[in-house]
Amino acid sequence: MKSSKMALSVLNSVLGILIMVLILFVTLKAGEAAYNLGYRVFTEPSVDKEPGKDVTVRIQKGISATELGSLLEEKGLVDNGVLFSIQLYLSSFDDKLKSGDYVLNTSQTAEEMIQILAGEETEEAEE
Repeated sequence: MKSSKMALSVLNSVLGILIMVLILFVTLKAGEAAYNLGYRVFTEPSVDKEPGKDVTVRIQKGISATELGSLLEEKGLVDNGVLFSIQLYLSSFDDKLKSGDYVLNTSQTAEEMIQILAGEETEEAEE
């Protein structure tokens, strides 16, 4: 009787340790994924190096960030449309996009494209 209680106690302790290790592992993986997403949001490079390729894009009035991200991904201007929509949402230009036809380049970063789509001058154009 005493040995079965002891075995049950050891099994319970081992199971508790395994659950804690699993929780720790899941927490670390979730933290790593969140860090990687945050890092990419603010440092995502352009699709191509200079000179890149010019691509014409038509932006409809009232297009959502998700739709715009998907459109730019289809055109090969960004690698990840969802990531672009997050970048747009976090930018100061989220509600300032202007409809129309634009010529964007695969060597431009998402930030540069967002500025162009909002009708703002990029830093390169100001130099």
